[in-house]
Amino acid sequence: MQNDHKEIIRDLLKRKKNFVFIGEAGSGKSELAINFALQMGEVADNPVHLFDMDQTKPLFRSRDVSELLEQEGIIVHSQKQYLDAPTLVPGVIETLRDPDTYVLLDIGGNATGARMIGQFSHVLNDENTMVFFVINTYRPWSKDAIGINETLYRISKVSRIRHVNIISNPNLGLETTAQDVIEGNNKLKEIIADSVSIDYVCVLSELYDAVKDSIEEPLIPVDIFIVYPWLLRNPGKMIPEGPRGLSR
Repeated sequence: MQNDHKEIIRDLLKRKKNFVFIGEAGSGKSELAINFALQMGEVADNPVHLFDMDQTKPLFRSRDVSELLEQEGIIVHSQKQYLDAPTLVPGVIETLRDPDTYVLLDIGGNATGARMIGQFSHVLNDENTMVFFVINTYRPWSKDAIGINETLYRISKVSRIRHVNIISNPNLGLETTAQDVIEGNNKLKEIIADSVSIDYVCVLSELYDAVKDSIEEPLIPVDIFIVYPWLLRNPGKMIPEGPRGLSR
């Protein structure tokens, strides 16, 4: 039986103050960082900061919805990309060390994006920080153990992160069905069974009730906040209105 997802978020906030999201581009990590920030903001006693560290020109970045986040009380930090040189968002280390804040970091979608955070790996590896490795088994590079291990190795090597918690995020975008979620999560369990276990599973809010009795791991409902360019070009596939008044 699934616990209320707000209790899951409250439990995370009791255990840690800093949360890092890593994963290959397309894993959904930026979307999850946004959702976790909003859900933490609803229950946290202290300010919630979201640092957009994704400087490697990914397809979608959490800064695209910074206005919505700020309206919901989330403090957003980002810095524009200048040419091809990744730049470090100011104030990261200070905020990570501040005991009176909660911090989420959305890290670049590959090893290049992760490299910039290696300089403060000592903070990311301390007892106050939880690192989430987001995996979507429907992406080509996460379809088997070799691909997943290679991605994690590349990112952890340059970022010097020593321990990760696994978030299963099986989805096919707006086309995702409940069966897709269940099958994708089961596939990930089979792939990583010999090494680690899944810590959390994320599912679109509208599919939560349909999958909750089939998922053993803590289940967190999420919404789509980032507008995908190809959906805007396809008038036959409209994005439903989000729960916070934003076109999802």
